Amino acid sequence: MAIEITGRTNSPTPIKTPTKAEVVDVEKRVAVTNTEKTDSVALTITTQEIKKAFGSSSASSVDIDRVNSVKKALADGSYSINAEKVAKKLIQLDKLMPQDNST
Repeated sequence: MAIEITGRTNSPTPIKTPTKAEVVDVEKRVAVTNTEKTDSVALTITTQEIKKAFGSSSASSVDIDRVNSVKKALADGSYSINAEKVAKKLIQLDKLMPQDNST
């Protein structure tokens, strides 16, 4: 028995590879599309209050004379550190910090 093939055969369709100019054109369109997008930020009430607090603080809240006197004492070596006072403040700060019980 003989098999006859008649009609059209399915030949593979050639695949067109893009040229360098076409690739660059697509990249430009992607870049333009990406730059057209805009980002937005929504601040919570807490964040707005913090921003307002920092914005309202003025240079007068810093005692410039005190800063200058400490700088001078540090420079000439006459600044003394009260270790007990520092330790007490560190303990107070530690008590305010949240405790990590994972250990």
